[in-house]
Amino acid sequence: MYSLVIHIVARTSLSHKIYLKVNKTQFANLSTRLQGNHVVRSRCKQTFTIRKQNHIAKIGRLFSNSTIRQRKLVLGIETSFDDTGAAIVDDAGNVLGDALESQTKVHLEFGGAKPDVAKRIHVQNIHPVVERALSDAKLSLQDVDAIAVTNRPGLEPSLYVGLNYAKELVAKSGKPMIPIHHMEAHALTARMIKEIDFPFLVLLVSGGHALLAVAKGVDTFLLLGKGLDMAPGDTLDKVSRCLNLKVLPECQGISGGAAIERIARGGNPKAVTFPGINIKCTPNCDFSFSGTLTFARNWIAAERQKHGLDENEIIPNVSDFCASFQHSIMLQFLRKLQRGFLFCQQKGIVSEKPTLVVSGGVASNQIMRQGFEAVCEESGYCLVCPPPELCTDNGIMIAWNGMEKLLAGSGIAPDPQGVKAIPTKVLARCPIGECHREELVSCRIQLPRLKQLRTRLDSIYSTNKSDMSKG
Repeated sequence: MYSLVIHIVARTSLSHKIYLKVNKTQFANLSTRLQGNHVVRSRCKQTFTIRKQNHIAKIGRLFSNSTIRQRKLVLGIETSFDDTGAAIVDDAGNVLGDALESQTKVHLEFGGAKPDVAKRIHVQNIHPVVERALSDAKLSLQDVDAIAVTNRPGLEPSLYVGLNYAKELVAKSGKPMIPIHHMEAHALTARMIKEIDFPFLVLLVSGGHALLAVAKGVDTFLLLGKGLDMAPGDTLDKVSRCLNLKVLPECQGISGGAAIERIARGGNPKAVTFPGINIKCTPNCDFSFSGTLTFARNWIAAERQKHGLDENEIIPNVSDFCASFQHSIMLQFLRKLQRGFLFCQQKGIVSEKPTLVVSGGVASNQIMRQGFEAVCEESGYCLVCPPPELCTDNGIMIAWNGMEKLLAGSGIAPDPQGVKAIPTKVLARCPIGECHREELVSCRIQLPRLKQLRTRLDSIYSTNKSDMSKG
């Protein structure tokens, strides 16, 4: 039997004619079959895939209710800390071009991020990174509809490199500028890869931040808890340096947090008992890691003295220590989440089928993700984590946040040249949205017993150990 072939001609935003050949029997199901297909993009120096591709999928997304529409495109620029990123996304969540230059290896040599060094490297990288993102997408600056750029929070010298470059592009192209809040971008990245309705709970944990908030809209957030001292990622990095993990072959060239996670595999999380925060006496959702860091440093020093080691040598029980340290960090996250869940339920803030989004660099830790899954299952939440590549700083999240604002008609700067960079210290009291921390504390929410959660975590650890032994 001969199948009828239908020719469809679509004109893209690049004015290219594209022909599709579709069997009549398949045409009716074209849109549904294309739903799962995504675009493949290349990454400068760190190539990774976050979406599946075929050529038909690119064109299929141009069809909406059997009509052809013009897609929106946004260029995003990120220089808030120590990574220079740029990307172009469309309004369907496709990443068309992406480039990233990481400074991780440079700052590892300095023992931490240096603002003056970060600025100098950003200045060197910003133009080639943006140009590579545009080239990757086979687009020119005039093809994009808006330029999104991080202007808060972050290191002020770093922020201004990206912001000033974006101002140059805006002046040259006449395109609108959308200033982006770095943490809001992290919070909404998950909406690019999965359909998530507002409101939802979001936990952002990174090298510079720790916060728990409710995302009520594209630019509307309620802050429930924040970091009071050390950020979790910074704490992990400092302990990694104290352990001198960078000398180990398996930890060469990776961040301190990633090194802790790698060495913790197979370790005993109960080997070292860390002092925990008295959760019952502090009924909030704030995070504190300075005490954990102090205990870790003192314990490591005592172990070195006990075994007659100098500060450049590795302690003999390093795997057990890393597993215990990682466990103490995760346990604080999970207990604060339990309180946040109960508060949102009490106030009727979230939907009947609530969602938790966990993002930021620390969210790349796979053991912690399993812990988040356990506490979400226990509380009836759906957990959504962006892929690890999108948890760290990148231009994609900035471009997508710009797209969300562009489609919502909000956040476009009326005077692009007057936009200023707002460093982290300025937003210290309330790093995101509207502060509801005092209201949460006043509720005096009682947490469920810890025993049940510990049992779930023990099961995770034993399963991972079993998997490692089989591997």
